[in-house]
Amino acid sequence: QVHLVESGGGLVQPGGSLRLSCAASGMNVSVNTLAWYRQSPGTQRDWVALITSAGDTNYRDFVRGRFTISRDDAKNAVYLEMNNLKPEDTAKYYCMAHISARDKYAWGEGTLVTVSS
Repeated sequence: QVHLVESGGGLVQPGGSLRLSCAASGMNVSVNTLAWYRQSPGTQRDWVALITSAGDTNYRDFVRGRFTISRDDAKNAVYLEMNNLKPEDTAKYYCMAHISARDKYAWGEGTLVTVSS
């Protein structure tokens, strides 16, 4: 069974940085696509960044240049480095994996990021 566990969220001031982690088990991050999503109260869950099995990355325009997604195959984990955070980045951030061999999706429980002075 696939499990994704996010960590690293918290309260940060505008302009600050946070690094989110997503620890995976039951699957291999190096051969699947992993992504970060976020959801604010009253809004739909929205994808933020993704990394493919080939290591290609893609970002939404609203985080491009500020956020970086990366992967550590040895630790079977994916990360989201967030810099120059803005109040509008406040949301619960979720890790998502597309398990290509089964064409199924797995989600973590999320980690809350609050950007406020």
